[in-house]
Amino acid sequence: MKWLLLLIPLIASAKEKTNIVYINADDLGWTDLGVQGSTYYETPHLDKLAASGARFTNGYAAASNCAPSRACAMSGQWPQRHGIYTVSPSDRGESQDRKLIPIPNTKSLADEVFTIPELLKEAGYYTAHVGKWHLTADPRDQGFDLNIAGFHGGLPAKGGYHSPYHYANIVNQEEGEYLTDRLADEAAAIIKKQKDKPFFLSFTPYTVHTPIEGRADLVEKFSKKEGDERHNHPEYAAMVASLDLAVGRIVEALTEEGLLENTFIVFTSDNGGHSRYTSNAPLRSGKGSYYEGGIREPFFFAWPGRIESGLVLDTPITNLDLFPTFAAIAEAQIPPEKVIDGQNLLPLLTENTPLPSRDLFWHFPIYLEAYLENDQETRDPIFRTRPGSVIRSGNWKLHHYFEDDGIELYDLANDPSEQANLAEKHPEKVASLRRHLSTWLEETNAPLPTELNPEYQSP
Repeated sequence: MKWLLLLIPLIASAKEKTNIVYINADDLGWTDLGVQGSTYYETPHLDKLAASGARFTNGYAAASNCAPSRACAMSGQWPQRHGIYTVSPSDRGESQDRKLIPIPNTKSLADEVFTIPELLKEAGYYTAHVGKWHLTADPRDQGFDLNIAGFHGGLPAKGGYHSPYHYANIVNQEEGEYLTDRLADEAAAIIKKQKDKPFFLSFTPYTVHTPIEGRADLVEKFSKKEGDERHNHPEYAAMVASLDLAVGRIVEALTEEGLLENTFIVFTSDNGGHSRYTSNAPLRSGKGSYYEGGIREPFFFAWPGRIESGLVLDTPITNLDLFPTFAAIAEAQIPPEKVIDGQNLLPLLTENTPLPSRDLFWHFPIYLEAYLENDQETRDPIFRTRPGSVIRSGNWKLHHYFEDDGIELYDLANDPSEQANLAEKHPEKVASLRRHLSTWLEETNAPLPTELNPEYQSP
């Protein structure tokens, strides 16, 4: 046991503890839901769930691609604390195009990193993981009682989205069965089996990560539907629809067992949509970028009777906030040794109490090569991101790139697309934000890449 938790004295019985369902989609874009503005993708269950609680218009992932974002959510800590900056390795792209030697990347979440399932298990919860994990060989190493389909890989293994599967604790049934459907059935079965004990269900389906493979009947449906310049990919739309049906299946199971009113549900995505298959517009760029399209996510919470329905909040939040929020719901004391980088959202969600003022930060001392040839949405057409750090303070957002000491400053209130770089017009704001960013980097011991790459060829 990594830490022995001191639990807050139990006021309620185990049955009265609130269940927690955490749903984390993979690579879902900010506008990929009906409630987020799409008219081509169809997500009635997710739209209904969002309308039943609080939806955040400024919800963020703490990293712009899969593994680091998931590590941040599970640990409640920025990447420089757990060392996972990207999907290994960190020197992506051609060496001749990289001016700096990137910081080495950690592939796995270390055993000593205390996680949400460990916290909740100590608080008396049954903990189950269904779907993508991407952090260690087995989620049970990090506090889950049950693992279904989670392993170290980041995409569907050996066969994609159709059976026969090759996952932990899944017995193959009908050939051609669709993975997202099966995972939803597994999640529903857990809810029904564990209904008499408080549970934490982490439902993290692989969809809509590549390979882009939709269920045949849904692909046919969207092939007959007219899209628009932003959303028009039938296979991708079918995958979004399957995600929606899966969430509907989970809510249905909670309702059938009379658990919905005693369940806290959160829905989000691990990073922005893949620019090859969907558009995050009006946000700039997508997965792997630290422009808004890579890190701003659909993010909403439902808890009937406790969270007012129909709330739309513009407070900036991040998936780092899940750890302290879940701790508050579970009435579990976070060990004093544990550093938490997020804030408890419960007062805002249930009492409309504003969060203490704070800045949001991102640190990415690595390279990620471009997805698209001559991509005009990124800073340059070669990389989705180059080494740098970002701060959002109020509606101001500053990017600092290490290779050339480049600075970009945007006013997100008037320019969410990050098109007008205001750095030259607001030198005092640049100086202030750079000081705040530098202080944060120093206080968190964030490693900075400073070694020049001898293979670099200047353009």
